[in-house]
Amino acid sequence: MDTLPTLKATSNTYQGQFDIGAPPQRKEIYGSQERMEYTVAPAIEEAQGTKLWRRIDLRLMPIMTLMYLFSFMDRGNIGNAKLDGLMTQLNLTGNKYNIALMMFFIPYGLLEFPSNLAIQVIRPSRWLPGITVLWGIIMTLMGFVKTYPQLVAVRVCLGVAEAGLYPGVAYYLTMWYPKYMYQYRMALFSAAAGLAGAFSGLLAYAIGHMNGVGGLEGWSWIFILEGAATILVGSVAAFVMVDYPSTAKFLTAEERSFVIEERRRDEAQDEERTMSQQVWAAFTDWQVWALSVLQISITVPVYGITYFLPTIIKDFGYSTSLSQLLTVPPYLIATVTMLVCAHFSDKVKLRSPFIFVGQTIALLGYIINISGAPSGAKYFGTYLCVIGSYAIVPGSVSWLANNLQGKYKRAVGMALQISVGNLGGMIGSNIFRTQDEPRYLLGHGLEIMFISIGLMAVPITVLAYKRLNTRMDREEQAEKEQGQDAESKEEGGASSMSSRAPGFRYTI
Repeated sequence: MDTLPTLKATSNTYQGQFDIGAPPQRKEIYGSQERMEYTVAPAIEEAQGTKLWRRIDLRLMPIMTLMYLFSFMDRGNIGNAKLDGLMTQLNLTGNKYNIALMMFFIPYGLLEFPSNLAIQVIRPSRWLPGITVLWGIIMTLMGFVKTYPQLVAVRVCLGVAEAGLYPGVAYYLTMWYPKYMYQYRMALFSAAAGLAGAFSGLLAYAIGHMNGVGGLEGWSWIFILEGAATILVGSVAAFVMVDYPSTAKFLTAEERSFVIEERRRDEAQDEERTMSQQVWAAFTDWQVWALSVLQISITVPVYGITYFLPTIIKDFGYSTSLSQLLTVPPYLIATVTMLVCAHFSDKVKLRSPFIFVGQTIALLGYIINISGAPSGAKYFGTYLCVIGSYAIVPGSVSWLANNLQGKYKRAVGMALQISVGNLGGMIGSNIFRTQDEPRYLLGHGLEIMFISIGLMAVPITVLAYKRLNTRMDREEQAEKEQGQDAESKEEGGASSMSSRAPGFRYTI
C-alpha cells in the first residue's frame, strides 16, 4: 500500500481548525481525529465538509424538530385547555387537574429505558414516526373525553406513546454527529419545546374562538386539531427519515465513510464490550446518576412553568385570551437563547458553565415571583424562569452523551438520565396547587430548591471530571516515559486509558 502524506486534524477538524504536519497543496479534513501513516481515510475538502454537515442537518433536523414540537405541544396544551373550559366541563375540582398531569409521566419515565433498547432492534425511520402517529391518534381522542377518569386514562396512553421520542432522538443524533457538534443539534431539536410553548399560546388563542363549533368546547378543538396535525407529521416522517450513516442513501460512499470515521474516534475500545456489559456499565456508572440529579433539577422548573405559565400570568390580573398571548414572548426568547448557548458551548467545548449560568438566571426569576413584587415585575420574572430553564435543556443531556462511550452504554445511560429527569414532570405538575393561588409560594419555593440542588451538582461533577482527567494525563505521561503505546496497556479499572479512546478526556 502506498503511504499518503500525513495530515493530522485536531478534534476541531469539522470547525475548520487544522494542525498540519506536512504542508499540503490544499486544506483537507479527514474522517478521523488523527490519521495514521498507513491508514487510508476518506479525505474531503474543507468547503465540501461544511456543505456535507449542512446537508445532513437539512435532512435530519427539520422533521425531528417538527416531531418534538408536536410532542411537547401535545403534552403541554392541557395548560391552555385549562383556561378554555376543561376545568368546568370535566369538573376538575381540587387536585384532579394536577393528578391528570402527573399520570402522563409515570409510563413516560418508566418506558424510556426500554424504548432505547427497542430502537436498537427497530429501525429509527420506522420506530420514531410510528410512535408519533400513535400519540397523534391518542391526542385526537382526548378531545372527546367526557369524564375525569377518561382524561386520566388518555393521559396515561399519551405517556406510553411519547416515551420513546426524546431519548430515541438523543441517542440517534450521537450516531451521526461528533461530540462537539452534538449539543447544537440537540438544541435545534430541543428548541421545539420552546416553540411549542409559543405556538400553544397562539393556537389556543385562535382555537378558543371555535368554542361551540360541532357542539364541542374550545378545549376539545385544541386537542383534536393538534392531534390531527401530529398524525400528519408522523406520516410524513415515515417517508423522509433515514436510519444511520452506513445506510444513508442520500450520501455518497465517500461521505458515508467520512461521517462514520468522525464518529468512530469517539467510540474506541468500549465498542468491543458486549451489549450486556455495556448496559450494566451504564447502571453502575457514577456520572449517569450525578447528571441525572442535574437533569431533574432542570426538568422540575421546565415542566412547572410549562404547565402553569398561562395560569400564573392570568393570576396577575389579565384576561384569558391576553394571558394566552402573553405566554408567547418568553418562549420565543428562550428558543433563541438555547441555540446561542449551544453554539458557543460546542465552540468552546464546555458544558458546565452554560448550565450554571442558565440555572442562576432561572433562580433569579423564581425569586422575583415568590416575592411581593408588582405584577409587571413578576411577568418579567417569568421571562427569566422560562429563558433560564429552557436554555439549558440540551446541556445536561449533551454533557452525558459526550462522556459515555459504547453505543449501548450511551443509549441506556442517556435513557436513564432522561427517565430520572422526567420524574421532574411528576413533581412539576403537582406543585402549583389551586389553593396556593395567586402567589403559589409552595410551587415557587420548590422550584428554587431544585435549582439550588443543580447549582451544587454542577461544580461537584466538574471537580470529579477534572480529577479523572488529571489521572488520565498522568497515565498517558507514564506510558510515554516507559515507551508504551496506550493500546498495549493491560486492561485496568474504569478510569484506565485502555477503556477510553486514545486522547479521550471528559468534557467539563
